[in-house]
Amino acid sequence: MKAINISKSLIVLAVILTLIPFFMSNDFYYEIAIVALFNSMIVIGLNLLMGYAGQISLAHGAFAGLGGYISAVLVGNFGLPPLVSMGAALVFMALFAYVISKPILKLSGHYLAMATLGIGIIITIILNSEEELTGGADGMSVESLTLFGFELSQSWQWYLLAALLLLFILWLIENLIDSPLGRILRSIHDSEKASSSVGVDVSHYKSIVFVISVVIATLAGSLYAFFSGFISPQEASFNHSIELVVMVVLGGMGRLYGAVAGAFILTALPQILTSFEEYQTLIYGSIIILVMIFMPKGVISLFDRFDTEKPHAKS
Repeated sequence: MKAINISKSLIVLAVILTLIPFFMSNDFYYEIAIVALFNSMIVIGLNLLMGYAGQISLAHGAFAGLGGYISAVLVGNFGLPPLVSMGAALVFMALFAYVISKPILKLSGHYLAMATLGIGIIITIILNSEEELTGGADGMSVESLTLFGFELSQSWQWYLLAALLLLFILWLIENLIDSPLGRILRSIHDSEKASSSVGVDVSHYKSIVFVISVVIATLAGSLYAFFSGFISPQEASFNHSIELVVMVVLGGMGRLYGAVAGAFILTALPQILTSFEEYQTLIYGSIIILVMIFMPKGVISLFDRFDTEKPHAKS
């Protein structure tokens, strides 16, 4: 039986995440870091779907938002404990993802993109229209998160929880990629027809990776709702889904740590550019275009010389 190892890249990231709080002077910087950690979780799952299985999704922002709403509604409207509500959200979204994956993953390319876009739009419409449950376009407040009788109220507590979860998810996905399932996903990415010809149930494995990515998005979306104390349909918007896809591409397709880099860069960049408010969109777009031109394999490719992470999938 193959031993499950902890990679050098994971250790390096753990050290970086440990050092980051020493450079934070107030809660504002903690908030940016925590949101970046939650985005990193979603993007890791999305990168698994896009970079390793070769399937695109323009609805992961909607999945994360819906997961957050389910957790918030079960706690606020039905009085369930936060952990139970998050567990219920994860189970529901896993089943939902499995059911919708069967028809939509028969599509490919821009047809698949349009199908996931449609699902995301439907979710957003439902969240806006069901005012009694979701508060409609105004959103709804979310109770604080209590774990085993301990309420998370300090920024450093949330940072610690998010950092540990991110490292755990990375560890799980790294071992999944190095497993037989990971090799099957890479074969599907290269050629679905070739994979089918050697007996691989392509539809089944695409559904598995889709469910995994949606469950990770649900977890991150639920935690973000509890962290912010408020959730609105904006969290499930099309723009958010596009931002997540850009994070994947910017960091590097098929590169787990590229996903983390892309999430941190695009989460922090708008805050850095606040002093250039009039030109923020222009600068934001120019940076992304330049990265795509000069670093087509993503920003993480800058570290390839150090062998911190070798790509598992084609870019």
